[in-house]
Amino acid sequence: MTATDPEPGSPPARRVVAGTEDAALAGGDSGDGAGGADRDSSLSIFRSRQFLRLWVAQVVSATGDWLGFIAITITAARVGGGTPEAAVGFVVAARIVPGFFLAPLAGVLVDRWDRKKVMVVCDLSRAAVLAGLAFVDTVWQLVVASLVLEVFTLLWSPAKEASVPNIVSRDQLTAANSLSLVAAYGTFPVASAMAIGLAKLATQLEKVSALDALRIDQESLAFYVDSITFLASAALIATLGLASRPKEERRRTSSGRRIDFGQTFRELKEGWEFIFIDPVVRAVNVGLATGLIGGGMLVPLGPVFSIEVLGAGLAGFSSFITALGFGVAVGIVLLSVFQGRIRKVSWFVGAVFGAGFSLLLAAAMSSLAATVVLVGALGICAGGVYVLGFTLLHETVEDELRGRIFSALYTLVRLCILIAFAIGPFLAALLDGLSDRYFDGDIDVLGLDVAIPGVRLTLWLAALIILLAGVLALYSLRLGERASEEAGP
Repeated sequence: MTATDPEPGSPPARRVVAGTEDAALAGGDSGDGAGGADRDSSLSIFRSRQFLRLWVAQVVSATGDWLGFIAITITAARVGGGTPEAAVGFVVAARIVPGFFLAPLAGVLVDRWDRKKVMVVCDLSRAAVLAGLAFVDTVWQLVVASLVLEVFTLLWSPAKEASVPNIVSRDQLTAANSLSLVAAYGTFPVASAMAIGLAKLATQLEKVSALDALRIDQESLAFYVDSITFLASAALIATLGLASRPKEERRRTSSGRRIDFGQTFRELKEGWEFIFIDPVVRAVNVGLATGLIGGGMLVPLGPVFSIEVLGAGLAGFSSFITALGFGVAVGIVLLSVFQGRIRKVSWFVGAVFGAGFSLLLAAAMSSLAATVVLVGALGICAGGVYVLGFTLLHETVEDELRGRIFSALYTLVRLCILIAFAIGPFLAALLDGLSDRYFDGDIDVLGLDVAIPGVRLTLWLAALIILLAGVLALYSLRLGERASEEAGP
């Protein structure tokens, strides 16, 4: 019995290998698939009209999503009265909390339904909700709208991820995931610039009496534009040639029109069991999710480290974020160039370790320039972890399980980020008090006086958590290799 073989009573461990139906679907003709020598170029993926449409849809909707998030935050602060901070907190929580409870169920539904229809319906529904936000006047209305938006996002995201291997060839999955990362996060500056431009345009449109019924202002105009982006995304996705799986192969309720909750929970259990059964899937979830507990602490603690340790103020933190984003971009480019010459599993684990060591050294620095360089290195490794992790899941998990696996990953990622954001500041304050009490805030290392404020100690701990995630991922992969060797050919 190998690591990918189930124990008695467990679901079978399914894997996708080169030459399977998914790869065949991705190959296509010269118009819809990148073939031959063109596959050596990461940009040749755009020869696939299917992927190009899906990617453009993601770029458009992601830009609108960031624009909408900015507008929702501004609206929450405006209608929050005397407690704008609490209002923003409630609204942001409404975008995070549903994932813990609904994401696993969303994965089951995505594996049952036609994924193209799911994405189109979700885009149309989000467009309708966003258009309605222009008429919202209370925090609770914003919270409810944010909850509804998040539910549709929880369905759209795994449906999109599960569809990617069906429209691109196996050897172009790395390039596809690199471009998806660009679409998801590289559109934020574009959305920010659009928000500024729309604010100026709104001041002019407010003077047009014919538009009074639309309640045009800075936020409402952003909501309308965001709604249009989702309509455009729905139109693009509707043209995709995604092959629907035969109905008999999809998961359905076992009692006709009545919902079989027992079957739903069995399918949910099957997806989570596969995460623990398959060594590659297990390693990716540990490396990506657990590593984020450490990496996520850089966001709430970065400003404190810049101010208290480096004396660089908030400008120093801005430098961190810029370096992090630039590093992620460099990591994506490097992976796109060398994707055909690397062993993805080894590089994934190496990127996790690289992220941990980069953060460990960055937190030890007292120079802004050195810290920025190391944070950039952290970004390079983080980009590699994300792209390679998603690529390994696409290659490893069979189509009928992908929705549940990606939903489980999103759930773990949300949980780990929330833990990092919530615990990091409190842990820094606790360690700061202990450092002052027992070490007077500094220690002597080889004749050098090293300051150990709580924020530095917490970032070191964060780095150790990332390194631990790397060790666990490596251990999972080694167990899988050992089990395969013992099972023989």
